[in-house]
Amino acid sequence: MAQILDPLPSNKQDQILCCYVNATSHIQIARITNIPNWYFERVVFPGQRLVFEALSEALLEIHTGMMASAILSDTIPCERLCVGESNNTPAQPTPKSVVETNDNKPTVETVNYKSRVTTERLAVATVG
Repeated sequence: MAQILDPLPSNKQDQILCCYVNATSHIQIARITNIPNWYFERVVFPGQRLVFEALSEALLEIHTGMMASAILSDTIPCERLCVGESNNTPAQPTPKSVVETNDNKPTVETVNYKSRVTTERLAVATVG
């Protein structure tokens, strides 16, 4: 994925593909400030998905827009936003969303891309 306007510093090899989703009802500004010689800042509208390349040590700052101001609301390590192949890591498998167990209680299978697959039980609400 090419970032034509603000390319990553060329002397770095640990680039990762990241994805951030604005799950709020406010406009947000996504900014990376801890990488020398690189400027990254994007406006992210409510519900919008932002896909970008970053260095593994980058920190994504999320500034939430209010009336004529913006408040730093979160700082996320870009390694936590990694979504797939990078220059030096293989592609990760796509997780299954719901798996049935022997006792007919649904479980969710999630993939922790840094270690292993985990399975968690879900509480099932009944309407009566």
